[in-house]
Amino acid sequence: MSINAILSRVDADFPKSLDRLFDFLRIPSISADPSHKDDCVRAAEWLVRELTALGFDASLRPTPLHPMVIGHYTKAGPDKPHVLFYAHYDVQPADPLELWDSPPFEPVVKTFPDGSERILARGAQDDKGQLMTFLEACRALIAETGKLPVNVTFFSEGEEESGSPSMIPFLEANKAELSADVALVCDTEMWDRKTPAITTMLRGLVGEEISLRCASHDLHSGAFGGAALNPLQVLTKILGDLHDDKGRVTVPGFYDGVADISPTLRANWDNLGFDAAAFLGGAGLKTPAGEADRTVLEQIWSRPTCEINGLAGGYAGPGFKTVLPASAEAKVSFRLVAGQDPQKIRAAFRQYVRDRLPPDAKVEFREHGGSPAVHVAIDGAAVGKARAALEAEWGKAPALVGSGGSIPVVGNFKSILGLDSLMIGFGLDDDRIHSPNEKYEVTSYHGGIRSWVRVLDALAS
Repeated sequence: MSINAILSRVDADFPKSLDRLFDFLRIPSISADPSHKDDCVRAAEWLVRELTALGFDASLRPTPLHPMVIGHYTKAGPDKPHVLFYAHYDVQPADPLELWDSPPFEPVVKTFPDGSERILARGAQDDKGQLMTFLEACRALIAETGKLPVNVTFFSEGEEESGSPSMIPFLEANKAELSADVALVCDTEMWDRKTPAITTMLRGLVGEEISLRCASHDLHSGAFGGAALNPLQVLTKILGDLHDDKGRVTVPGFYDGVADISPTLRANWDNLGFDAAAFLGGAGLKTPAGEADRTVLEQIWSRPTCEINGLAGGYAGPGFKTVLPASAEAKVSFRLVAGQDPQKIRAAFRQYVRDRLPPDAKVEFREHGGSPAVHVAIDGAAVGKARAALEAEWGKAPALVGSGGSIPVVGNFKSILGLDSLMIGFGLDDDRIHSPNEKYEVTSYHGGIRSWVRVLDALAS
């Protein structure tokens, strides 16, 4: 069967694909809100029905919070590759509702002044629209050829927006059932509206909360100032010393195992036309603040960081209060790259703080998660096939990009299931995910369906 016939089927059926996405978007599957627990179940059941209608052996799998959806398709044959497709069906809360131009769970398509057509709804991009590009590609392939070209395990969770508390136990309990040759993850973006992308690098994350206490209670600064240790001064001095004058992190051993990107990847990035001035300018900034000898793109994609995310202590209310606080708190996060161990970084940071404590200062730490970075080899067979498929659809070679953020499930797939992930999504950086007026371009949805048809066909070869 010609690939063009399948793509023609996608085009002819696209209005119905849009209708199905709208049905899915109308379910307010907000995982963080207990009042929407039944809606999360409804969304999961909706997926099971759709998968079953396509010939998948699909079912709900209970967890302590929201159910997983698992669907198996094995009709391609034992000689064909097996892929594990992952997406999440839960969405962020829609608040504040008054900032939406239309009700968040009543999806609409609007045409904007630039001529673009956009699907507006909570979950339009993150992640229901992205999920449906794959599901609709499967529908077109089955309708036109009678079966999928590869074996597929469809895996969707309803807790991603709540930190995925059930994910690791579920993966560990179901390793054999979830085995595959490669994972497909759609929770990423294109480089721009006309250029597809494959994400090959994700930074890991370590989060730490520090509580530093000196005196037994708050003191009057007139009576004790100068004689008593001020925890805010101690903490800010420690935090201020975390970076040297060239922007490098000073925690001992922080850069152990950190390697430069390959010449091939560097050349790919150099050809992307990234405008560092425009990137910073969009945030009202002019001057890069990270490592002085690194480009902005390197800083946000391939270099580790240390950031102070919050600082508290003393009196911060209206007016003025001459208090010498007894305690101070800070929240610090580290973005990690390949070669860094989250637990070693956490331990090194805690030791760094303890080594700088004066007498009478006591510290406590609270852990806020940790995950390793993910690095996918750009010369792997699956990446090569996906690159060719995406270029055939979009007429441009896909950008091989990094991501400054984290997708913890990708690391879980590697560490627990032993799977590398092929990360291909069709979102755009202005889709306003997690914000009012979230949108998904109609071209992203349509092009995404066509792209998955080509990718699945390519992976089967």
